[in-house]
Amino acid sequence: MKTSNHSFIGTIGHYLVITGFLFLITGCNNGPSKDKTSKTESEEIVKVDNIYWNVKAIHPDGKSLDVKAFDEDGKSIEIKAIQDSDQDNFLDVKAIVDGEKLPVKMLEGTSQFVHVAAINNDGRKYFIKAITAEGEKLDVKGVARFGNIVIMKAITKKGDFYGVKAISPTGQLNDIKGIKIARGDREMALKGIGIHAHVKAMHPATNEDDFEYPKKNTKKTAYKSDFNRIIWNIKAVTADGKNLDVKAFDAEGNKFDVKATQDSKQHSFMNIKAFVEGAELPVKIMESSDEYAPVNAIGKNGTIYEIKAITDDDVQLDVKGISRSGNIINVKAINENGEFYGVKAFAPDGKLNQVKGIKIFDRKIEMNVQGHPVFAHLKAISQ
Repeated sequence: MKTSNHSFIGTIGHYLVITGFLFLITGCNNGPSKDKTSKTESEEIVKVDNIYWNVKAIHPDGKSLDVKAFDEDGKSIEIKAIQDSDQDNFLDVKAIVDGEKLPVKMLEGTSQFVHVAAINNDGRKYFIKAITAEGEKLDVKGVARFGNIVIMKAITKKGDFYGVKAISPTGQLNDIKGIKIARGDREMALKGIGIHAHVKAMHPATNEDDFEYPKKNTKKTAYKSDFNRIIWNIKAVTADGKNLDVKAFDAEGNKFDVKATQDSKQHSFMNIKAFVEGAELPVKIMESSDEYAPVNAIGKNGTIYEIKAITDDDVQLDVKGISRSGNIINVKAINENGEFYGVKAFAPDGKLNQVKGIKIFDRKIEMNVQGHPVFAHLKAISQ
């Protein structure tokens, strides 16, 4: 929703206004509010009650196992997925220690499966375990990587895998998994600790449980995946159902393809790239003082390519980040009347993903790419 004279990025750091009555959420017993969010009209932070989703491992017989973080003395610490807006598709997972929310990450390492731990400000690690009815602690680890997704499971002594889920107060289930932005093994360093992936709670993906996971203590690597790449088309969808091409434009007006790339069996979280003269350039939502945040591809020399949708009569429409709901930035094409068109990724076989900006961190700027500050990562994610 368009607002007056206030920049999208400037206000988005204080992003949630609840319109209408917000029911109090007490003891995590009530469901999320359905009220909409919009940009704020001031720099005041509008507080929103968090909705805490429980984190459980699911036994094959349907029973749930508690999932906790543990310190070196064996003391257990609560793990929760936290919903802080009207969207529940991409939630942070945190350990809660004395009221402080600690990030949960997959750690860089050389073992077959990757450790999962919460990390405090002193670099102290609290490893994540599932607890059986008999009190046995099961390792919770990243067991297989498929593109940008690292599958997370609780592992029994026999090497059986149990899924790890976030469960809302109303019974909705999200998958808990590792998310990668970087192509290599290391995402970043946090308090001197190498981080392999960020742990998030996301809507279930229909194809991910069909994968063949490597067994514990076998020679089969968890991270090798032979796959023939699939290219998805990016389109803006008009109110009457027309699909408009989305392209990248350089300063001279030359246009280039913009595509989502499926590089593994999973298609719930895919990169979006601009294909420019043989190079695949990252597409990001940029930090800006503009009312709406520009969506650009960034060349290796720092060259900026504007992302536009093209109408049938060759009019170029801006593609922008127009509003924020928690970790999700809503991306739209904007016509000459200020109306918004959704932006989607279409697979060759007709599957459909939504194109969104993704925030990994709480901070305003996610990273810098070739000297340009990036506010969010553009991805094609499950609807």
